[in-house]
Amino acid sequence: MSHHPLKAVTLTHVRYRKGDPLGHFLAWVSLVPVFISLGGFISHFIFRRELQGMFFALGLIISQFINEIIKKSVQQARPETCSLLEMCDSHGWPSSHSQYMFFFAVYFTLLTYKKLGLIFRNQLLVAVVLVWPMSVLTMYSRVYLGYHTVAQVFAGAALGTVLGGGWFWIVNNVLSGLFPAIEESAFGRFFYVKDTSHIPNVLRFEYENARSAKKHPSYKRAD
Repeated sequence: MSHHPLKAVTLTHVRYRKGDPLGHFLAWVSLVPVFISLGGFISHFIFRRELQGMFFALGLIISQFINEIIKKSVQQARPETCSLLEMCDSHGWPSSHSQYMFFFAVYFTLLTYKKLGLIFRNQLLVAVVLVWPMSVLTMYSRVYLGYHTVAQVFAGAALGTVLGGGWFWIVNNVLSGLFPAIEESAFGRFFYVKDTSHIPNVLRFEYENARSAKKHPSYKRAD
């Protein structure tokens, strides 16, 4: 029976030196893009179905496709530590993790700055205190754990910044004109897809309307 070489899924394949608590912590940090994708955007679609969030996720997917195309075109090797990590069969420039996180940070910050459907109180504080530091930590983790060189993570961060800003402009200056049509489409009506970009504070809007609905007889649950 012939044995074929095995290949790991690079997004989740994270190793660190045994007995290294910082490496252990950074290995989890390195998985933040996975948590955002699976925990964040999938939960967002299930519970909120906002067009801004859906196009945000679409932009991240496009960004990762661009990353793969560039990696296969440039074919820059990972650092020498790739042999210990069993990652030498994949390319390192630019870092997809850094690109993902900086795309996310830029888009999230611009959404917050423009006040497009805010869902948190002090959302800008969340960006400054949590999102940006986590992006920098993710970038650092890829170097510390030996998956990328410094140049590779900075290239990913720069590309993610440009793509995040560019996609935000495209969505809110070009594609946002299609939002009403998407809301009224069969897809939009079936999945209750909505756009709340025009509402300055979605959290407050939903809170006040939920309280008001309790007093309206047409919204009462039938027993």
